Amino acid sequence: MMDDSMLREVKVEDAVGLVLAHDLTQILPGRFKGRLFRKGHVIREEDIPALLSIGKEHIYTIHLKEGFLHEDEAAERMARAVGGNHIFYSEPHEGKVTLKSEIFGLAKIAREFIDQANAIDQVAMATIRSDTPVKPQHPLAGMRVIPLIVDEPRIARLEKLAAEWRGAHPGRNIIEVKPFRKLRAGLITTGSEVFKGRIEDRFGPVVREKLAQFGSGVIEQRLVPDDSDTIVSEIRRFLELKADLILVTGGMSVDPDDRTPGAIRRSGAEVVSYGTPMLPGSMLMTAYLGEVPILGLPGCVMHDPYTSFDVILPRICAGERITREDITAMGYGGLYGY
Repeated sequence: MMDDSMLREVKVEDAVGLVLAHDLTQILPGRFKGRLFRKGHVIREEDIPALLSIGKEHIYTIHLKEGFLHEDEAAERMARAVGGNHIFYSEPHEGKVTLKSEIFGLAKIAREFIDQANAIDQVAMATIRSDTPVKPQHPLAGMRVIPLIVDEPRIARLEKLAAEWRGAHPGRNIIEVKPFRKLRAGLITTGSEVFKGRIEDRFGPVVREKLAQFGSGVIEQRLVPDDSDTIVSEIRRFLELKADLILVTGGMSVDPDDRTPGAIRRSGAEVVSYGTPMLPGSMLMTAYLGEVPILGLPGCVMHDPYTSFDVILPRICAGERITREDITAMGYGGLYGY
């Protein structure tokens, strides 16, 4: 616990010439919230009305004893302990340090470690959700300690936990951003009604738009009937064209005329999952032919703004291989649009 003898309380009117020990915030409802005075500011006579206007009749000066840290230094050490690739840190602001993305990519955050860190009394780490696409400057995490002064061993404990976590997860970081790769996707649209021109294809424009969001694109779209041999042939054709991703749209239901799941299996692909515990998008199929992912896309991708495809696509664009465990985890929190 902090020793009260490290703090000296001084009336604002007597504080001229003293150094402010921490940031002071001004709040004007509906107009402004931010730092009025920065830590280290030397109080001047003209500052007194402003300090009184935010309810500060006293300020504190700090005399840190050995084994204790100011909130700013503690937050900076926390940020360095958890930060990884493609991120940068803000300077301390009101005792908080914010980690932000340097690039357009996929945020990866180890929730299990964040939970461990927040179990340490007086430590606070708040993050966005892992696997969230982020743009440059997007906040990833904010961290601080609760008191103005914290005992140093508490922060050293967090740093030790972070080092142990990295040792147990080689090649991974607690908080990082993975860059998106520019994938060349082959698009196979199944359905005799589209192949024969009875109805217009609606998958193509939607899929192209979703890929473009991550810097990827369709090298070619092939329209095929509900025929397993033809679908298999087109999958193998895109492999020969060195496609990075193969998307097969339509024909994913249990209707006897829907041939897509069987054709993906017949192509020799290793099926990760046919069916996903998320709505909409439960009929999604995920498979791999060597290193090339193949996705069977259900009809909801055409009309629902957010489906299981939108969960998996950013991870594939970031170079991740989807596992059965990833699919299973999509069920919790996976009910959308109902």
